[in-house]
Amino acid sequence: MTATIDSPRPDLFPPGEYIRDELEARGWTQEDLAAILGRPLSAVNQIIKGNKAITPQTARELAAAFGSSAELWLNLENAYRLGLSRQETAEVSKRARLYELAPLKEMIRRGWILPHEDADDLELAVLAFFEIRSIDEKPRMNHSARKSSSYAGTTPRQLAWYFRAKHLAATQKVRRFDEARLRQRLTHVRGLAANVEDLAKLPKLLAEMGIRFVLVEQLPGSRIDGATLWIDDASPVIALSLRFDRIDGFWHTLAHELMHVLHRQTAIDIDMIQKDSRSASPRPAVEDQIDREASRFLVPPKEIDAFIGRFGDRIPKHGITNFARHLGVHPGVVVGQLHFRQALPYTHCRGMLVGVREWLAPAATTDGWA
Repeated sequence: MTATIDSPRPDLFPPGEYIRDELEARGWTQEDLAAILGRPLSAVNQIIKGNKAITPQTARELAAAFGSSAELWLNLENAYRLGLSRQETAEVSKRARLYELAPLKEMIRRGWILPHEDADDLELAVLAFFEIRSIDEKPRMNHSARKSSSYAGTTPRQLAWYFRAKHLAATQKVRRFDEARLRQRLTHVRGLAANVEDLAKLPKLLAEMGIRFVLVEQLPGSRIDGATLWIDDASPVIALSLRFDRIDGFWHTLAHELMHVLHRQTAIDIDMIQKDSRSASPRPAVEDQIDREASRFLVPPKEIDAFIGRFGDRIPKHGITNFARHLGVHPGVVVGQLHFRQALPYTHCRGMLVGVREWLAPAATTDGWA
């Protein structure tokens, strides 16, 4: 009998196939071989089926029975087992590539994709989530994001968060987006800033202007406050994480994203950002411009400058309350601005920084905080 171990084969055969050839050539049965080897018939049958590995002792016994070498049977066995392990390691490599592409553990825990033991099934789930055809294709999404991490790139956790927000937003039915209608009704949005309870009206108001609004709890380490996404040229999405559940941060982030929608500043294409750009400015100039417009939308700079000038470094709580009433915003919005301008110590008036999630989440399309 001859066998070439290194030659390619269309299928992977266990050494038992060669044992069958030897038995056929001699006119022996499995019972005969069992008797020759002094082994139970069931043990010989398991070896032939490939369910039981050929050990060095068994290799020596087969060599003695068939007049061959023990090395031949060990080589056949090793080639077969290595072939099986290649299939298994290919699955390991595929799963490793998928875990590089996305935070799968968190995505499965959050129910964004279903768990799959088979690597091919897991790959299909990931491809569908990121709307790509292969794991070598880079997911693409036009977006602008307000975040505290580097603006020079998008992490897998941030990317997964964006796509989850997009998928949730796609389920909503809203009016066709109209920029003129948005400009006309911005004052209606700002009118909700005086009372935290009024935030329950926000999702419906935005939908009437053609803006989809979703809340998606951040993935650990993603450090995203909010983002403006576009499902298509006429379908803007505002997604917030409520990473810091405070009224000042909420209103500034919302205003920031509204300004992005107005100016259509959404072309931060994640596929165009190169690794060597990390040495550039960590925050694009447009983000600073949008931040200034968001601040003016809530608190006119001249008015807060005059307010600070009137009280100096001793701003009383009743002064903040009266000033907020004058502006038509919640006192926490004013406190946030004062903290940012370092006109008020960060330890002062924190009780005015109330949470918003309990009022907003029940009225919005929401993912997380379960």
